[in-house]
Amino acid sequence: MKRETGRQSVERYRGRMRAAGFRLVQLWVPDTRAPRFPSECRRQSRLASRQAHESEVLDEIEALHDDEGWTA
Repeated sequence: MKRETGRQSVERYRGRMRAAGFRLVQLWVPDTRAPRFPSECRRQSRLASRQAHESEVLDEIEALHDDEGWTA
């Protein structure tokens, strides 16, 4: 009996997921391990903090957030 390759296994899994009504979505996200990540976060935070409406946006986010079940 020939063993299934990794690629074949992935394709079978994807086929099962499609048959179950799911669609594959791939996302590119920032690499938090990258050396420049912390400095880029600081840069973007500084830019956002200079916006006149920033405190309004943060207040709205805080008012709308729901952390039930997430806090210790």
